[in-house]
Amino acid sequence: MATLEDKILGGKLHNYCSSSEESDNDDSGDDFQPKAPVENPGSPPEVNKWEGTSSNTGPKGVIEDWRKFKQLENEKKEESQREMIELAKKLTMTVRTSLEEEREKAALEDPELAEFLNDEFLLTYQKQRMREMLDQTNHKIKFGEVKHLRDGGEYLNAVDKEEKSVTIIIHIFDENLEACRTMNQCLNYLCKIYDSVKFCTIEAQMAGVSRSFKVDGVPALLVYKGGHLIGNFVRLSDDLGSEFQPEDVQGFLVEHGLLEDKSCTPLLIKNSTADSDSD
Repeated sequence: MATLEDKILGGKLHNYCSSSEESDNDDSGDDFQPKAPVENPGSPPEVNKWEGTSSNTGPKGVIEDWRKFKQLENEKKEESQREMIELAKKLTMTVRTSLEEEREKAALEDPELAEFLNDEFLLTYQKQRMREMLDQTNHKIKFGEVKHLRDGGEYLNAVDKEEKSVTIIIHIFDENLEACRTMNQCLNYLCKIYDSVKFCTIEAQMAGVSRSFKVDGVPALLVYKGGHLIGNFVRLSDDLGSEFQPEDVQGFLVEHGLLEDKSCTPLLIKNSTADSDSD
């Protein structure tokens, strides 16, 4: 049955105790259980306190991030370089030349052969092989001096009766011209350097050339090989000048492929030749 309090309050409220209920509870004795207090929902949650750090997304933060990135990048490069250096050292210590392997193999199979496979033997063998190849190219006929031809007959014999592998250079000159006398001096020098080349001279009036050639064609160099004319250079003073040197004549003939370029001679042969000359 509803009481007056129920009418006023519109029904029982949560945690509300009426006077009648209190009297009833007093009668119940030890069975009474107090209800837990209700927490106050009205208090707002506590805001998190600042702990001393923050994330800066401004210009200073971007610069700092870039510095850290570059630092890490440099550290990676240094580490990579160290690894490459260590690898190179390891390869240097382990790699052997084919010659060393051949020597080791020969030492096991044939001790006598191993004695021959030393640096001195190989150097001597290389010199010998290079000399053989150069001899095949330059032949073994040596001259070392300028041959003076007295007439047209000797001129023809100097060309036709020579070995086909020999290069023949003939200077047609006039003793009265300074350029011709200079050319003869140059050939006397070059014949010592190119002793496998046959250098000859003949006066223009003895060679049977025309009068105009005697006047306008000298000094002239005619080059033959195998009985064929392979080079014909007239009035060389126009190309070499009035005061030329043996090196100028040499360079001119080398440029036209008529003399060997001594600068291309293997250094091994040059050194062995110098040693033999000193002995």
